[in-house]
Amino acid sequence: MNARQDEARIGTMTATGAFCGHALVCDPSGAAFFPELSLLVVSDLHLERGAAHARRGSLLPPYDTRLSLSRLASVIDRYQPQRVVSLGDSFHDRRGSAEMQDHSRQLLSGLVEGRDWVWINGNHDPDGVADLPGRALDQWDFAGLCFRHEPGPGLAEICGHLHPSATLRRRDKNVRRPCFAMDDKRLMLPAFATLAGGLDLKHRAFAGLFAKDRLTVHLLGADRVYSLPFNRLSG
Repeated sequence: MNARQDEARIGTMTATGAFCGHALVCDPSGAAFFPELSLLVVSDLHLERGAAHARRGSLLPPYDTRLSLSRLASVIDRYQPQRVVSLGDSFHDRRGSAEMQDHSRQLLSGLVEGRDWVWINGNHDPDGVADLPGRALDQWDFAGLCFRHEPGPGLAEICGHLHPSATLRRRDKNVRRPCFAMDDKRLMLPAFATLAGGLDLKHRAFAGLFAKDRLTVHLLGADRVYSLPFNRLSG
């Protein structure tokens, strides 16, 4: 497959548009890419979640970090961004980045190397990251956009935290999928984590965050993104 064919294939998978004057690509991985800024955005990686639960006596399969980093490597390879921002809860708890296994640390460091990489501090990892390249910040302002973990006041905000999902009626059943949620002032990303639940956009936690008449939902399918207005959702 040549470069033009590959670009066309990616275009059929993604949802494209604009947010606050910047061209935007919503990828089925849950990452957002701003091509004019060469900027990739992911949220809520929750790396080392399995290890965090193991420390509390609740065992989960210990492969979440490996799978999440593999998916992250794929999306970085696809877009080749100069800049990457991770919108908080990059690690599942305060100890995750310090106690990550060496092979995962080396893989992640390799992804960060040579890029302007920003770690936004989240409620799970408020102290930043340990011994990893990049900058750890509570908020990053760039190109007229505000990047933070939790939604807050102001315009042109890109955030995560709530793990948005949406429910759509298909034939005789409801289908619930992670989603991007976007109006003219806020873009909220789904959780990128391999093991992550989702909170339905009609939950009271989203009350007042979006103008419902201007809210566009980009549902993540298995290999593409499906875009629809909020009023098309079930429930």
